[in-house]
Parts: sequence; structure tokens; C-alpha cells
Amino acid sequence: MHSSNVSTHGMAVAPHHLASQSALAILREGGSAIEAMVAAAAAIAVVYPHMNGLGGDGFWLIVPPEGDPIAIDASGAAGSLATLEAYAGQRHIPHRGPQAALTVAGTVSGWDEALRISRDLTGRALPVARLLADAIGYAEDGIPVTASQAHATASKLEELRHQPGFSETWLVAGEAPRPGSRFRQPALAGTLRMLASDGLDSFYRGPLAERLAQGMAALGMPITLGDLQAHRARRPGPLTLQHQQGTLWNLAPPTQGLVSLAILGITDRLNMADADDAQTVHRIVEATKRAFALRDAHITDPRHLDVDVQALLTPEALQPLADSIDDASASPWGRGKGPGDTVWMGVVDDSGLAVSFIQSIYHEFGSGVVLPDTGIVWQNRGAAFSLDPQHLLALAPGKQPFHTLNPAAARLNDGRVMVYGSMGGDGQPQTQAALFTRYILQGVPLQESISRPRWLLGRTWGQSSDSLKLEGRFPPACIARLRELGHDVEVLADFSEAMGHAGAIVRHPQRPCLKGRPIHAATAPPPGIKEQTMTTQPDWSEYLTQMTHLLDMELDAPRRKELERQFARIAAMAQPLMDYPLGPREEIAGVYKA
Repeated sequence: MHSSNVSTHGMAVAPHHLASQSALAILREGGSAIEAMVAAAAAIAVVYPHMNGLGGDGFWLIVPPEGDPIAIDASGAAGSLATLEAYAGQRHIPHRGPQAALTVAGTVSGWDEALRISRDLTGRALPVARLLADAIGYAEDGIPVTASQAHATASKLEELRHQPGFSETWLVAGEAPRPGSRFRQPALAGTLRMLASDGLDSFYRGPLAERLAQGMAALGMPITLGDLQAHRARRPGPLTLQHQQGTLWNLAPPTQGLVSLAILGITDRLNMADADDAQTVHRIVEATKRAFALRDAHITDPRHLDVDVQALLTPEALQPLADSIDDASASPWGRGKGPGDTVWMGVVDDSGLAVSFIQSIYHEFGSGVVLPDTGIVWQNRGAAFSLDPQHLLALAPGKQPFHTLNPAAARLNDGRVMVYGSMGGDGQPQTQAALFTRYILQGVPLQESISRPRWLLGRTWGQSSDSLKLEGRFPPACIARLRELGHDVEVLADFSEAMGHAGAIVRHPQRPCLKGRPIHAATAPPPGIKEQTMTTQPDWSEYLTQMTHLLDMELDAPRRKELERQFARIAAMAQPLMDYPLGPREEIAGVYKA
């Protein structure tokens, strides 16, 4: 049986337990869910650095206990030197290198904007230095390398080793680091210290911004100090879907939030509650094809839209799409948008304030470029632009690129509030649809909804084909039926990382209770421990292994004392009780990769 964590107070979920712990520490100190998320965002940038970081973009959905949600678009635009002429003679924008690092990094501006919202909502604020303290410590003292980071480094080594700053930042003696080995990021620690002392806005306007701009100029990146100074996070109105089960929200363009809501809007007009596995996959896949067509026809920088995107989510727009789905046959399918390496995290605090958040550098290691003396790897989100001047996504200075990122939230008719999301390019809206359908419509428990086999139509990181990919955990009869319906099925390994990480938190209003759980962890046990699915008890060996690595390091006395305290607490809980009561925290993710 798959059991969700349950809490009567706050809860945080993240793809790395150290990020969850950072968030929960802030909640225990009386911080808001927003402040806790900033702490988690900073920590995850350090402990899961190949998939996200300060050189990337971020998007927020903040859901107060009552009232409308607040969205934050913290994505950057193309630099002023990123012109079509600058890329003349090339067919595509490079995916790696300084020319790929062509958009301003917006994620830190999102942290700053979110903290302003937190102050407005709560009337109080924790110091930024406190929120960044864990991240600084992890960067300075080092963290055990996850299996995910080690694998990504090894698999991309020849592609990236000659990019500026890559080898110095990511390699050990010229090779990929071993899982479990200590990984320090002293330059990044210094950057985080500057943000803690000078304020988050200094990333764009201050000494840090000047350092970034100097590094960009030296590397030939098309971003200037003026581009950094001109950047501000925005608060666009979120997209809304009126579903039979409640109100659903997601991010407006330039994200693919439209896709996530359109899939659920289309399937809301089909009988999903009684669908078997094959019917569920088939109907959501067919809805996905139609939602992708909407995305590819319309989604771009919001200043360049040719349609009211909210109008695409009305009953009048969605019903014909639902009517066009044939339960007996798969429709033709083109190509997906491609990979996306991302982290989704969720936090809900004791007041009921909920946050759905996503942060990314696009491909693993982004552009591969690490800015001098900062430890910041810069995103390659600008690779989503086209060099065709007539294309919807044509490159232009000051234009935002298309984003696969889209954190989701819902307020259900029974009063429950749900924040949920995933990583994985084209897979994000599909995994969101699977999770929502299973949990809300089919009555599957939350953890089991996330843990059940996944599918993916199109491409994501590590996958270049546009087939319908199914995890091998699907029953053979389901796989055979989908092939009979005409789907080009490709079977992947059980718990394939290509399916990404996913998580959710649900707040129950009638009883002060939170349920939450992530799956497909970024952290990993020591080599030799096989894949395992969590039931009611976390695998404490992962905590013990991580803490042992940390305690073997040379640490200052205060940090050693704090780590020893955590180690003692965790060791005391490491007992073989299958019904061990889960407290107000995200204990550990649901699946580990050896």
C-alpha cells in the first residue's frame, strides 16, 4: 500500500530532502509558505544544481486561504544583443555555449517579488540572510553528489567539458563526480552571500549585477548590464479552468499552462471516473495532442499573442475538441517541443497559504556556461526561439521565449486546495493530468496516484523520439490495447527518470490536515541499494548516508553541532515500524534510483 504523508501543520515537498528540510525549518520558525519556498528554491539550486539554479527562470502560483491566486512570471527576455543578425548563417540557435545563454535569468527576481507578496499578506518578514543560510552552508561545506547529478555529468561530459567554466565547476580531476562524494561550490556560496548581504535585487542592480555583466561580455554572451537592470518579475493574471470538480489555475503565456488546463478541460467532458488504464491513457493522450496543437499555434511572448488565451478554455472552445476524440482510434501525431530539466516544489503553511513553484535552467546544465567567479550556470532557454523571422517564436531582443514550465493549483468544490506539478518538458502537463485524474476523479489515494505507472507522449530530457512512451510497469494488456488503438508505443524501464519527478500537497479544510508526497527522487541511496517503492515508512538509510557524509567533513563548530543534532534525531527515528507516524514534513521521496 502507498501511504501519503499527513500533517496537521505545514508541509513541503521537493525532489531533494535537503530542500524540503530547509523549507520546513523556516515554517517552524514562523515563516510563511512563501518564505519557506524561497529557502527551498535556494537550497535546491545548490543540492540539485544540474537541473536548476540562479541562472535560470522561475514561475509561482501563490494560493491564499481565501481569494484569488497570485501568479509570478520570473522569466527573462532575450538580451539586447540577441538579434537575428547576430545568428546569421546558422539554422538553429545553439543549445550549448555562450550563444545559447541569451536570455536574462529571472528566478532570483521571482524570489524577491514573492517575498514582497509574503510581507503584504502576513505583515512580517524573516531576513533574506536567514532564508539563504542553508543554501550557503550546502554550497560552502559541500553536499553528497546524487546519482542523478553523477549520471547527468557523465552522460553530457564530452558535450560540455569545453564550455566556459564547466570543467572547473562540475568535474573532479577531469571526470564526473562519484555518487555520494562531496561536492563543493565555493564560488556559488560567495554569490549567495552577496545576495544575503546586498539583497536579492543586487542580482540585477548592484555590484553582483556588474560582476555578472562583466563575465557575460568576456564570454561573448548577448546580455548586457542594461538588460539585467531592465528586468523585473511580473504578476500576470493566472489562467483559469472551471472544472466540474472546482477551479483550476495555471500560468499564462509564455508558459504552456494552457496545455495543462486544456487537457483537463477536454477530459472533463469525457467519462474519466470509470475509465480503465488503457482508456485513461488513451483519452488523456488524445486530449494532449489537441492541447499541444493549441500551444503550437498560439503560445509566445504575451505581448505578441494573436488570441485571448483564456478564451481557449471556455466550454464553447473545449467541447468540440472533446467531441473529436475517438475512443476506438488514435489520431495522427506530429512532434513535441522537446526536453526540459526542471524542479517543481510545493509548500503549504499552518495558515493555509499554499505555493506551487517551478524553477529551471532548461536542459541539464543549461547552456553549460558557468559565469566567472560566481558559480552560476546560465540557462539555455533561448534555444526555444526560432531564427525564422516569420515564426511565432522568432528571436528578437527583449522578447520572452516559450516556456514548458507551469506550476499548477486547484481549489475544489469540497474546499480542498491542491498544489501539484512535475518536471519534464512535454511531460509536465501530461503528468499533471494523470495525477489530477487519478486522485480527484478516480478516487486513487494521493501517493498511489503519483506512484502509479507513467506515460509520456513526445520528448523530454534524455528522450529524442516522439512516440508514446510507457513505463514497463503498465500491465501487458494495457500496452497491447494502446497499440491496437494505433498508438506508437515505446516501453521504457520501470520508474524511468524520463518520466520526471512529480509531487503534490492537498489541504483538507474540514479537518486541519495536509497530505503530500513526491516520487522519482533526485536523491539516491548508496551504490548497491536497488530501486524500491515507499510504502508507509521512509527509507531512513538515505538520511543516514547523507548525514554521515556531511559529518565526515571539516565543518565549523556551530554547523557541526546542528548536523549532529539532526543526525541524532533521524537515527532515533530509524526503526523498523511499518506504521511509523509521519510528522509535519516531507520525509523522503517515494522512489530511489541506485
